[in-house]
Amino acid sequence: MPTTEVMSIASVEGTEFSAHVARPDAGTGPVVVVLQEIFGVNVYIRDVCQRLAAQGYIALAPDLFWRIQPGIDLNKFDQGDLQSGMGFAGQFDAESGLADIAAVLDAARPMSSTGKVGVVGFCFGGTFAYLSAVHHHPDAVVSYYGSGVAAAVGLINQVECPLQFHFGGSDPYIPSSDVDVITAALAGHSNIELHVQTDGGHAFDNSFSEMFSHPGSATSAWELTTAFLAKNLPV
Repeated sequence: MPTTEVMSIASVEGTEFSAHVARPDAGTGPVVVVLQEIFGVNVYIRDVCQRLAAQGYIALAPDLFWRIQPGIDLNKFDQGDLQSGMGFAGQFDAESGLADIAAVLDAARPMSSTGKVGVVGFCFGGTFAYLSAVHHHPDAVVSYYGSGVAAAVGLINQVECPLQFHFGGSDPYIPSSDVDVITAALAGHSNIELHVQTDGGHAFDNSFSEMFSHPGSATSAWELTTAFLAKNLPV
């Protein structure tokens, strides 16, 4: 059974913020940083960490909203949570957030048994997983339905690491035209792949949300994710 703990990470200013950590049975392994949805480091994100730990990774999910309100943990996944989460995301400063992600990657690398660190992000975190590939160059990145990816696709030439995108074909928040723009930008980038789950909507991987969950799409995308990580971030 994976074990869990909470660790502290020093920001660039020296202030500490927390991260949920799940360790595999072996106690060590490569590290995967898990970037949250707008609902915070909640039951779903902790479950993702458990799934990754079961694959042999140390999974580390930082509290990205700590500068706004530490410890956000929304689990109803209803319209109230959606409104609250959107409010937190609207207050988020991208520059400070990317600096925090850099601090997390710096803290994670010495923890890794191989010295390698990957990033997996969902929704809000999917955008910042992509931006971490652009700016921070981890060893492998998986981005699930990041709504801000299309607007930042002009930065794609700065991505050096293996990168895997996932989108839902029935996502009401990310139009197919955005996915088409991203797909076109990938021409000539052999290190980047994109997958669309035709029947999946937004946040289809979130099995804790009746509003968003689509088990078939989640299973298909997770199989692609674990194979990608096994290839590029082997345990």
